[in-house]
Amino acid sequence: MRRDAQRNREALLTAAREVFATSGLDAPLDEIARRAEVGNATLYRHFPDRAALVESVFHELLAETTRLGEEARADADAWAGLTGYLEGVFATLAANRAANDLMTTAIRGAASLDALHLHNRETIGILISRAQEQGTVRDDVVAEDLLFVLAALGRVVPASADVVPGAWRRCLALVLDGLRVEAVPSLPAPPLTPDQLGQVLHGLGPNSARRSK
Repeated sequence: MRRDAQRNREALLTAAREVFATSGLDAPLDEIARRAEVGNATLYRHFPDRAALVESVFHELLAETTRLGEEARADADAWAGLTGYLEGVFATLAANRAANDLMTTAIRGAASLDALHLHNRETIGILISRAQEQGTVRDDVVAEDLLFVLAALGRVVPASADVVPGAWRRCLALVLDGLRVEAVPSLPAPPLTPDQLGQVLHGLGPNSARRSK
């Protein structure tokens, strides 16, 4: 890659990190090009679509979140693994608005993002199942219950971080306490199915037509 082309690519990645962090993954690509001081044609020459740009910008974050999940799965104490994993994920959500979108939003063509969503769901499912076997999580909870609540909580994290940094820790603790065996009586309604959860999370994300631009 020519020196000027490399410089333009780095400028675009820097601008995208800044814009996505404050405005989310649905931020206009035109704004990213403007901040990088290049034309739209240059942006699309390096990144043909939003998915390619997102994967390039967040490659390290995606890998780190997956690493946290693997570390949690390896913990002999499933409850400790689950709480440690979620605390790590939410600390990332609080620091970067785009990270929130990464955990809940599907972007057509972003294979590594799809892989992260699958790995996250599998991690939650594995840890809940093991914690139930170890007698620390109530038997009537399924992974979709926790994923549904976490998606809702995650949406308020960026706003609260600007007002009271760390406020999410109190709410996450309340959510986790509700999973414990001691938290009776039984739940009042059936859990969401995986397909139902997917539909709900899809509705939380930016408009798909706008994302494809």
